Amino acid sequence: MNFQQLRILRETVRHQFNLTDVASALYTSQSGVSKHIKDLEDELGLTLFVRKGKRLVDLTEPGRELVVIAERILLDAHNAKNLASHYVDRDEGELVIAATHTQSRYALPRVVREFKKTYPNVRLKLHQGSPHEIAQMLQDGEADIGVATEALAHVNELLSFKFYAWRHAVVVPHDHPLVGEPSLSFEAIAQHPIMTYHEGFTGRSVIDERFRAARCKPNVILSALDSDVIKTYVELGLGVGIIASVAFDANKDSGLTLLDASHLFPQNMTRIAVRQGHFLRGFAYHFMQLCNPELNEEMIKSIKTQTVFSE
Repeated sequence: MNFQQLRILRETVRHQFNLTDVASALYTSQSGVSKHIKDLEDELGLTLFVRKGKRLVDLTEPGRELVVIAERILLDAHNAKNLASHYVDRDEGELVIAATHTQSRYALPRVVREFKKTYPNVRLKLHQGSPHEIAQMLQDGEADIGVATEALAHVNELLSFKFYAWRHAVVVPHDHPLVGEPSLSFEAIAQHPIMTYHEGFTGRSVIDERFRAARCKPNVILSALDSDVIKTYVELGLGVGIIASVAFDANKDSGLTLLDASHLFPQNMTRIAVRQGHFLRGFAYHFMQLCNPELNEEMIKSIKTQTVFSE
């Protein structure tokens, strides 16, 4: 048994048993993947996959158990490399952050600026994606830290911590009829076309739920991942924008009026997450502490250790 066989086992599951995709992901040939699988099954004396003709369609019971072991072995091997780098090159290396567009654009610039002052030689990779994509990147070991409002707190393999609380805001052009409303209501907003986030992004589920609770049906004519896109079309007069409050800048968004909607929408919590058992370099803990000063390396390690031993 070798690491390549374990990687192939893991990637076969991740790519839904498509060996062509597995070969592409591991930069090898499909015939090589098939041979590694056969060699592993022969060595263990077990059938790891359910087959339909020549195709793999599922894992057998032993296969499911071995995948868990393989994940743990590969994670530990990755941790060993990171451990060595941690002690050899303490202030150099790479930190991979996965975040939604809103967090990348509005919440993280301050953190990144301060981080680079302390660790100028650490390469930062910032990946943008949906909350579920971010959670998957953490689980797959493709990101060290994830930042999002949705999804992260509900994945068992992840540990998540509070970053900051925020609310949704309503933005309109200066001459919009809602500017004269003494107290903004869902009924008043629903009388106009609405532009806001895609489902699953930046608290969209909270927006939908609040309109349902008010027995109003919003006319969402445009949804986007990007707050700047929403604001652009609001400035064109196409409708009312509902965005994250952190995405409004009075100086930059001089063509828009921010309406008080604090009584309409509850607080949302953006969270920072890491994978359980994933070794983090010292600078990763520093990055997290810049996000939330209450977080420190000793405290995070303590929680990670408690979680591992409680499993």
